[in-house]
Order: sequence, then C-alpha cells, then structure tokens
Amino acid sequence: MEYTNRMLLKGNEAVVYGALLAGCECFFGYPITPASEIAHTAARCFPKLGRTFLQAECEIAAINMVYGVAAAGLRVMTSSSSPGVSLKSEGLSYIAGADLPSFVVNVERGGPGLGGIQPSQSDYFMATKAGGHGDFRMIVLAPASVQEMADLTVKGFDLADEYRMTSMILADGTMGQMMEPVSLEFGEPKKFDKPWATTGTRMKRKHNIVNSLYLVPEELERGNFERFERYAKIEEKEAMWEEYLTDDADICVVAFGIASRVAKNAIAEARSRGVKAGMIRPITLWPFPKAAFEKVEKHVKTFISVELSMGQMIEDVRLATKCKKPVLLCNRAGGMIPSADMILDFILKADENGGAE
Repeated sequence: MEYTNRMLLKGNEAVVYGALLAGCECFFGYPITPASEIAHTAARCFPKLGRTFLQAECEIAAINMVYGVAAAGLRVMTSSSSPGVSLKSEGLSYIAGADLPSFVVNVERGGPGLGGIQPSQSDYFMATKAGGHGDFRMIVLAPASVQEMADLTVKGFDLADEYRMTSMILADGTMGQMMEPVSLEFGEPKKFDKPWATTGTRMKRKHNIVNSLYLVPEELERGNFERFERYAKIEEKEAMWEEYLTDDADICVVAFGIASRVAKNAIAEARSRGVKAGMIRPITLWPFPKAAFEKVEKHVKTFISVELSMGQMIEDVRLATKCKKPVLLCNRAGGMIPSADMILDFILKADENGGAE
C-alpha cells in the first residue's frame, strides 16, 4: 500500500485507507454498485500489508465471516450497498446478540428491490430503526465529504470496540463516488482490551464462549437490559452534529450527506435575500443529535428535512423537536438529488408563511 499524507481519493477508496490506518485486519465483502471500489481497493491494499482480503461467495457469507473474526478480537469490516446490506441483516442481529464489535459500510442506492444504482438515503430506517431482528441498535455515522469517509471510518472502529457493537457508515452513493483531497494523518490506532475474545486459553483462563442463543428468558431479558444501558450512555456521550448559521435562524434545514452540501448553497442564497436560514447536519444518525434541536427550539419557526428518500429522517426531526414546531419535507427519491433551487424555494415559502406548514 502506497500513500502520502494527503491524497486525491474517491469516498469509497478513503474508507479503505481509513480502515487500514485504524488497524483493520480483515475485509470480507462482495462488490456491488455504487460501493464496488471499496472491495476493489481493499483487494489491492490489504494483502500488501499482510492483512486478509476475501471476496465472499455472497453477502450472507461475508457478514458471518465478520462475526467469526470479531469473536477472535480482531478489527474487521465489510461493505455493500442497499440490497446487499438487507442480506446481512440476520448476521448483524447475531453480532449484536453476541456483543461483538464490527464495522459495516453501506453506500446507498435507490430502492426498494434492486431499484437503481443512483444515490439515495432510503436505508435510514433500516440502519437507525431495524438493522435486523430483535432489540438492538447500531451506531450510524453519516459522512458529508470524502475526508469524513476516512475520518468516520477511524471513529467507527473506535466506537465499535469501546461499546462492543456494530458501527455503520451510511453514505449515499454520491459520497462513495465523488473525489476530493483527503488528509490521512490519524496517528496510531487505539488499542482496546478484549478479555472476552476467543483467542485460546493457553490453560490460563476459562473458555470464552461467543453466543447469541439464550433459552432461559430471564437471561435474555437481563442481556437486553444491559445492552440498552450501554445504548443510553452512547446517546448521552456520542451524538455528533454540525451547526451552520443556526444562532439566529428562523428557518432550520436538517440534512446529511450530499443533501447537506446542496442545502448550504440554498441557505447562502436565502441569507442574501434577507431570510435567516441555517442548518443542523446530523453526523450520527443514531444516536440522533437531539441536543442540537434543544439549542435552537426557542427561535426557529420551521424545520425543513431535506432527504433523498420518501421521508424517513423527518420522523426523528419531529421527535427531536417534540412536535412543537412545523417540520416540512423537501425530498427527491429513486436516485434523484434535491437541487439548491428546490431547497431555496422551500425556505422562502416557509418564511413567507411565517413558519406555518
């Protein structure tokens, strides 16, 4: 693997460089548009560093390979796009049930079904609400630049190890395909003790058992409650967001990924016309940054959720605002991206209506 401290990379490539610099030992995956360059880059770079790359026979095999390596205490990742991540959902639930750290990248395309290969944000519910069967959560990180594709990969591995759970990069296809300069100065990867890992006892300790099957309901309930105590700590400590011109905003756009970049242009134009617009950009989609909304709720009259979906994040926006203020939906779907003019039109109409829906 050859790299300099600053490189021009695709978002998908930046993920792999970030993973390697974070100390990831193994990659298991299967190429799928628009995430394929992650597997391609990993195939080129992992073996050069003496690490493991394996193209699995399917997405289901890949996530179960992740399960096995995570149980052994190594940093491991997989990547895919929307329908491929659907196939991984059972494995993600098993990983959660076994309290294992893992790292997953979903570079989203339009759906449902095979849909199309254009960018989308329509896996929001799957990532933040479901992920698989049973009571569990994943930490969900939403980059808005190629630099953040690398940065949040490193952060994702650390969070996964700290809380023994899955971290997921949820990136619309644009983030995976666009190219930007990236700084790759991350320092040494963090080290975490993993006394639970199945590394062999050397006759010095009891056997570690990795399992997600609990036939005694009281034991399963106890595990679920313990897991959600961890989740509560994550909600308190790990929510991340960007505030953009929110201090005096009457109209607050809420957007992530490529939608947030387009929205900044619309907000700048609105400001030039005398309309006080700003933006909250969630960086963690779970935990959702509720505190950001508490800071602005007194002076913001209307929120506008800008999405590449039929409206999924808007539900969390309404919950975060406690339904005290109108929340409008500005959206495109099926691989289409809202334009700056479209977002500007929503901002101007909200301003004309005095904040009413």
